[in-house]
Parts: sequence; structure tokens; C-alpha cells
Amino acid sequence: MADDFPAPGMALTHILVVSDIDAARDFYRNVLGASIEREYGGTSIVLRFLESWMLLVTGGGPTDDKPDTVMATPANPDEVSHAMTIRVSDCRAAYATLKARGASFLTPPVDWGAEVRCFFRDPDGHLFEISEAVVTG
Repeated sequence: MADDFPAPGMALTHILVVSDIDAARDFYRNVLGASIEREYGGTSIVLRFLESWMLLVTGGGPTDDKPDTVMATPANPDEVSHAMTIRVSDCRAAYATLKARGASFLTPPVDWGAEVRCFFRDPDGHLFEISEAVVTG
């Protein structure tokens, strides 16, 4: 029935197009700590990360179910239409851990008063934010 959407048991999966499946696997497993759930033919990997699903796929042209759509990595990493935020309890500590694991940050954490945050990219330029909500008073 149409009114059974969303329904229990459904899950949201983020699909990210990557240029090098091996480099992406290494980054998401070794830098972010994601677990690999499944791999398909060297062109896609299903990851579990922070109670979410991620599907890394290599790019490709239109298919019967998406006839005018090309799957491609970000053309310009400085122009963002999608990003993911990871809420952390200590942004500076998370920054130090991820940087030591090889994450490439745009800047060190910036304190905005109510929030401390910083941004990094995966090997294909997909943007991630780590953010700490600052509790006052």
C-alpha cells in the first residue's frame, strides 16, 4: 500500500561514485573505520558506517532504469551539492585521529561558538564535515 512508506525495515543508502574502488575501500575502511559488508565484481562496495549504509560505485553511463543519467565523481570538489556531517563529541580529537589516519582536511577545526567544525574530502573529493555541538551554560 502507498501509505506504507516509509515502513519499518527500510534503510537509506548513500551512493557515492568513486574513480578508484581500491583507494575508496582503503579510505573508508582505514580512515573512517567503515565495515565492508559486500563487494560486487570490482565495481561496487557496500559499507556500514555509523548505523548508515554507503554504496561506493565506479562511474558509468545511462542504464535502462536511468536512461539520461551518468554516474560520475564530483567534477569540481570546490562546488558541493552533497556533503555528510559526522556529529562528534570532541571535534579536535576526531580531527587529530582522522588526520593521523590520512584524512586531508581543508582547515583545522574552527570554533563558531555554538559549534566546532572542520571539513575533509575522500579521495574523489566527496565532502565530509565533523561537527561538535558546544553546550553552554
